[in-house]
Amino acid sequence: MLPARGTRLRIKPAGAAALGLMLLAASLSGAGAQAPNPQMVAAQARFEALPEPERKAIQTDLIWTGQFNGAVSGSFGPLTFKAINALKGGRGPADGILAPTDRAALAKAAQAARDAAGFRLIDDDKTGVRIGIPGKLLPKRDVTPSGGSRWQSVDEKVTLDTSASPPGDDLAALFEKATAVNPNSARKITYKLLRPDFFVVTGETPTGRFYRRLSAGPQGLRGFSIGYDKALAPTVDKLVIAIAASFEPFPTGPAPVTGAPVASAAGPASAPPLTQPAARSNERYGVAILLSDKVALSAAAAVDGCRTLRAGNRTARPRAKDASGLILLDLDGAGAAKLPALAGQAPGAGDALVLVAFGDDAGKRAALALPGQLARPASGATVTAPLQPGQAGSPAFDRQGRLVGLVTANPSDKQLVAGIAPQRAYALADVAAIQGVLSQAGLSLPPAAAGAELSTGAVVEKASGAVLPLVCGI
Repeated sequence: MLPARGTRLRIKPAGAAALGLMLLAASLSGAGAQAPNPQMVAAQARFEALPEPERKAIQTDLIWTGQFNGAVSGSFGPLTFKAINALKGGRGPADGILAPTDRAALAKAAQAARDAAGFRLIDDDKTGVRIGIPGKLLPKRDVTPSGGSRWQSVDEKVTLDTSASPPGDDLAALFEKATAVNPNSARKITYKLLRPDFFVVTGETPTGRFYRRLSAGPQGLRGFSIGYDKALAPTVDKLVIAIAASFEPFPTGPAPVTGAPVASAAGPASAPPLTQPAARSNERYGVAILLSDKVALSAAAAVDGCRTLRAGNRTARPRAKDASGLILLDLDGAGAAKLPALAGQAPGAGDALVLVAFGDDAGKRAALALPGQLARPASGATVTAPLQPGQAGSPAFDRQGRLVGLVTANPSDKQLVAGIAPQRAYALADVAAIQGVLSQAGLSLPPAAAGAELSTGAVVEKASGAVLPLVCGI
């Protein structure tokens, strides 16, 4: 869960990495209680029996052959399952398993694609980052005005810059500056995500596209950005995925040989015995927010069909759900409650919101902050946000840190683009709906008057201790 009372959630370079927040939300099961896909369970067990470097090498190779557009994590999920089946192209069963011949063909095709781009990993002597450079596309080498490295195409229609700064710069403040709206500019932000130890911003101009990532560590801030002409998008979009997957802001050890196979993905005859599927095959996830030390609020979609339910580390029991899609949860045991402040009135359409959710971090649920925007169609309030399965019940806060709604829809879009979840519109139970549930249950939340706007990090810090991960046993 988010840190308990007395533990401050910070988005400063110092200590940020300890939170372990990752870019990707998990590719989890849907809202209903569904039996695990037997083929995917078997493929996951086969894949996870391989050494981690080989699992990551397979995903990296799948990026280069065009079947995979997620993050190289070594974890098996629907994106990897789908990518392997797409690679097989109907040759044999669509079981998500790479036979030795499939693996050899994948490695050969991926290496051919890397060679065609002149792609190699380099340790940048100007900034200390490790990054993959498509040398045939970006043969020109220079230095940026800030002292980083720059690679450009011959016609200068594609530019990749690296950057570094010593400790002291505020990651959250730089994120706010990078995403600030300028009414006099045609620049449009298409995606933005802030985590305690990094941020990602993507966008476009009338003629171009850009991708920027900045990471925080003990040595300061390090990052890269790439900008390119829109006409080149069919080629460069794919390379951006590969470059982002290769990026290491604070590398340790020597750079690996790009594309070098680590092990072979054995076929059925020589594969290790199948193991029990990971526990997540029998679980799905959601988010809840505390209303008192004994009661929490979530979305009914997050708890429908659950045989068992935990909120944080406490057993939870659902009450009858409300017509708005909300549901109260009674919590066993005792726990300190840091209650959120409830906005006195709903924000306006188009207002920026901050959603607090949970995503997968090496098999554990980790807190993360996501940007949102409120809309008010005739059918009810919605929020546009980059949510993924397992994030139903995510609370939404305004820029003063006041609770203004809960996501009642269950996100079902497992697709990621360059490791990024797409923006979608989701149903939101607003302030009036929350007040109605509170009134019926004889509960209340502390009111909060409007105040100065806060940074994303400050909003999340204000919610610290009130937001809980839900684990639904199916």
